[in-house]
Amino acid sequence: MLALRKLKPGPGLDATDVPEPSSPGPGEVLVRVESVGVCGSDVHIYEWTDGYDFMAPHLPATLGHEFAGRVSVAGPDAGIAEGARVAVVPTVFCGTCPSCRGGAAQMCTNRRAIGLTRNGGFARLVCVPASNLLMLPEAIDTELGALIEPLSVAADAVLIGDVTLGDTVLVLGPGTIGQGIALMAKAAGAGRIIVAGRADAPRFDVLRKLGFGDVVDVAEGPLAEQVLALTGGTPVDVVLEATGHPPSIIDGLSVLKKGGVLVVAGIHPGPLTLPLTVFVRNRHQLRASHSTERRTWDRVVSLMARDPESFRPMITHRLPLERGIEGFELARQRVASKVMLRP
Repeated sequence: MLALRKLKPGPGLDATDVPEPSSPGPGEVLVRVESVGVCGSDVHIYEWTDGYDFMAPHLPATLGHEFAGRVSVAGPDAGIAEGARVAVVPTVFCGTCPSCRGGAAQMCTNRRAIGLTRNGGFARLVCVPASNLLMLPEAIDTELGALIEPLSVAADAVLIGDVTLGDTVLVLGPGTIGQGIALMAKAAGAGRIIVAGRADAPRFDVLRKLGFGDVVDVAEGPLAEQVLALTGGTPVDVVLEATGHPPSIIDGLSVLKKGGVLVVAGIHPGPLTLPLTVFVRNRHQLRASHSTERRTWDRVVSLMARDPESFRPMITHRLPLERGIEGFELARQRVASKVMLRP
């Protein structure tokens, strides 16, 4: 079968034929992948930017961690029917480390990641633990099911930021995670949501289709100047970052109220130089969001099931897996917002 694989460290990605997975073992299933999204992390792996060296010992590997499909074959004790429609939670927890035993599996010290350190969804079939399956309700098709992973990442950032009713929220980054953060901040009751990006017209268009009109393009002027013009000079309550560009965090802090929270959700290729005296005097809080609790996935599914089609504008391109490299380039060049591949 065709698979998109990272064969070795360094730039590039290979579309290559690989054997189909063998029969699943106890507690495992084969998922027939129907939709798999190209994530910003996938693009970073394609380019081999800093921050992904941890993958090197696990290569070669098939990428793809945002996917949904149907159970093709269920192994012994899998506890799920063949043909079931599912999304896949990509983090595989060890179950034995102190964090797992203490009920904080998202802090697992031995976790593996489907599509990063073990074979993922850029293929027709993938073997995964049955415990990583999320049943899709009738209202959510598998294309939307493949959005649940990035939306859960976004929901986690909003939860960590303590976004509450009436807050003014600034989202840094108009990509899929930024779009998801805006949607989840709205669901949390934010009164105003401003999204900032740089010369990213296709993703700005998606945001407007999702109902977010306060879009700031920092290519047209300083962030602080444009944001404060929208708020009448009032600093924002919460800043949620999804750019992967360290200087954007300093820009975000410049419009954050005293005592306000900035959540970093992006993966950054370099360090941040933080003006600590200003940071301390403003009593700013800098928090990190990474990984997601299973209950957050369940919350996202419940939210999506209320109005599934309102999430569909996030997907701008649909391609067969055979055109996967083209899809990566569309995402890398920011011509596309979310590219969905169909194995």
